[in-house]
Amino acid sequence: MSILSTQEISNSSTSMAPTFLLVGLPGLEAAPSWWTVPLITVYLLSALGNGTILWIIALEPTLHRPMYFFLFLLSVSDVGLATVLMPTLLGLAFADVHAVPASACLLQMFFVHVFSVMESSVLLAMAFDRAMAICRPLHYPALLTNGVISKIGMAIAFRCLSLHLPLPFLLAHMPYCRPPVLTHSYCLHPDMARLACPEAWGAVYSLVVVLSAMALDPLLIFFSYGLIGRVLQGVGSTEDRWKAGQTCAAHLSAVLLFYIPMILLALIDRFKLPLPQAAHTLLSYVHFLLPPLINPILYSVKMKEIREKILKRVLPTKVGCSQ
Repeated sequence: MSILSTQEISNSSTSMAPTFLLVGLPGLEAAPSWWTVPLITVYLLSALGNGTILWIIALEPTLHRPMYFFLFLLSVSDVGLATVLMPTLLGLAFADVHAVPASACLLQMFFVHVFSVMESSVLLAMAFDRAMAICRPLHYPALLTNGVISKIGMAIAFRCLSLHLPLPFLLAHMPYCRPPVLTHSYCLHPDMARLACPEAWGAVYSLVVVLSAMALDPLLIFFSYGLIGRVLQGVGSTEDRWKAGQTCAAHLSAVLLFYIPMILLALIDRFKLPLPQAAHTLLSYVHFLLPPLINPILYSVKMKEIREKILKRVLPTKVGCSQ
């Protein structure tokens, strides 16, 4: 099915929306198999990179510290997000399957947003960790104990599940007044809520839930970096400032990589900017698929301890000789 027909759309336009229709990458409908290779490559590299981070942190006792615990959670969210997107992406790429049952679409939507908010929450926790380590170095070990870190981890899990567990049930029981054609290659909450009837109060509630999580976190993250910047200005030598800045470089890069495409997509949707559908779709792919691919590279390159532990495990003889 290369083009979504009017008959197919009308058949799916019921009050309960039994199926939703996804949009593939514009311009590739005639040859959907062309983009299976980059999709699978990106996913396998993401799984390999994040799996390596998870493996090395789990195996190395010296990495059982707050900063690396949060990095472990970040890799879990990255693998989960990339994995939950693959069914519909590969269905479009391999078989040009656009129709998705409502139950499957709601399930994918739930996990996409759970892992997205988990990543946002972990990035916020990592910013808090860096701010405490740089602004209060003497109190840092006493403040971020194992008990506190465990509570932060449980709070992240509770936040992700409690905020988003009601959303599939709300969307499943709302009336839909518009043709159920989504604007992405996967099921996202704003897309599905936009199809509901205007008087459906559940759409407003669910939209507030999603925006409150994804808008508050970046503000708090950049506030934390403002505190870090003030402290670094008072550090005596340039070398000390450079070393302190390097500890934040990987995390700040991950923050920008995650939030900039999301903010651009929100601005495009809010102000109805005349962006071609292909560019809009590609920007969405960048937001969801690039962080899981790039984050392991960033942390392996920027964090010397992670890099050395990986090399020690992979090339034990050579690293031993070099020392």
